[in-house]
Amino acid sequence: MKRLFRFLIKILLWFVALSIGLVFLFKYVPVPVTPLMVIRYTESEEASKMWKHDWVSIDKISKNLQLAAICSEDQKFLDHSGFDVEAIEKAYEHNKKGKRIKGGSTISQQTAKNVFLWPDRSWLRKGLETYFTFLIETIWSKERILEVYLNSIEMGPGIYGAEAASKYWFKKSASNLDAYEAAAIVSVLPNPRNYRANPASVYIQNRKQWIVKQMRFYGKLDLKK
Repeated sequence: MKRLFRFLIKILLWFVALSIGLVFLFKYVPVPVTPLMVIRYTESEEASKMWKHDWVSIDKISKNLQLAAICSEDQKFLDHSGFDVEAIEKAYEHNKKGKRIKGGSTISQQTAKNVFLWPDRSWLRKGLETYFTFLIETIWSKERILEVYLNSIEMGPGIYGAEAASKYWFKKSASNLDAYEAAAIVSVLPNPRNYRANPASVYIQNRKQWIVKQMRFYGKLDLKK
């Protein structure tokens, strides 16, 4: 039992060391691939079809898209430390009633899941998500978290990140998106493989209008504060 215990402790220490090292690495280095990209690729019937993912720095991503993502996904992003307790409590109460709502996970949590983990609803994955969320909130800046998020999230069928999504949906660079185009791209995030940013369905059109309205209420975005 002692040998087994020492072995498990060593495994745990190695995991902690490697995970912290990886988070420090991605503080400075673009994330080349995520687990979800690999999973989607292996699921594809066209094995030769590669995903589209063009990393760009946050200064080359339109402020409109940055703000649209925050207004749609996590309006308390700049104020919390990785977890929106109120949103989590609301999601928990609704889930107990058999309902599902958007908003339980913050941008930080989604980034931790997208970059380091796999899509799953198990307690193990949720526990690891909490751990990695704590790490990136401790080691990265808010600006870096948003930069990684906007470069890694799935925004269409085989489309990952702001630059690839902008070119796919609107034939332009992410730096040139206007407010309505940015809101349209963010509107597909609940189900990016089925929703279309352009041309937009009635549902996406309504979501787009709501997000633009929230952007106006939110005001100027300052990630440096």
